[in-house]
Amino acid sequence: MKKYILSIALICFSTLDIKAHVDHYSKYNYLEYELYRNNKPIGYHIYKFQRKGNDLIIDNEVSFKITKLGVDLYKYYAKGVEKYKNGVFSGFNSETNQNKKEKFVKITVDPIDKNLFIDGSSFKGKVNKDMIIGTWWNHEIVSKKAQISAVSGRIIEQKVEFKGKEDVKIGEKIYKTLRFNFSSSDPSLSKDKKLNTDIWYEEDTFLWVKAAFDKTGYWEYRLKKVK
Repeated sequence: MKKYILSIALICFSTLDIKAHVDHYSKYNYLEYELYRNNKPIGYHIYKFQRKGNDLIIDNEVSFKITKLGVDLYKYYAKGVEKYKNGVFSGFNSETNQNKKEKFVKITVDPIDKNLFIDGSSFKGKVNKDMIIGTWWNHEIVSKKAQISAVSGRIIEQKVEFKGKEDVKIGEKIYKTLRFNFSSSDPSLSKDKKLNTDIWYEEDTFLWVKAAFDKTGYWEYRLKKVK
């Protein structure tokens, strides 16, 4: 039954053009998520949507730190800009300081064949235009075979499994959601490189509500504020 529902979901997503996916979020100007590790708040992730004519610019910022006995053990900060023109992806760039290690990525679009040029700290080269930047807010990612790391430009080939419908309670609000698991399709990857993340999207609006994964602790992104 789950496979049947996933097939229906993917068919619906694939029959919509890219512009339709972006337009699903036309009423949102601001999304804020609180980050938790082992159920303790450690930081935030913010998206700001700016619209100028046919252009959509999405600024995102992530900041968190892990402390023990008042000592900072791990600090992370990243800023990125995602761009669309007439509803179609037109570029991305980000800079990240991952515990004093600098990472970056810049993605541009070939004006002729529309494929993507990636200049990143982990990958440099040209890739198929069907890949998507892994920023999670856009539910179109569930229909893709690969995503591009928003931190380093690394190509992450993925499998997507529909896990079912779930009620997710955040604060006093209950969201009707669709839960998906994203995992790496390359079994040879080292454990620290493997993708294994659950994502919850609100069923009616496709709003990203929650994310969860295990990596040196249990991590969650929980929707905090929507404008």
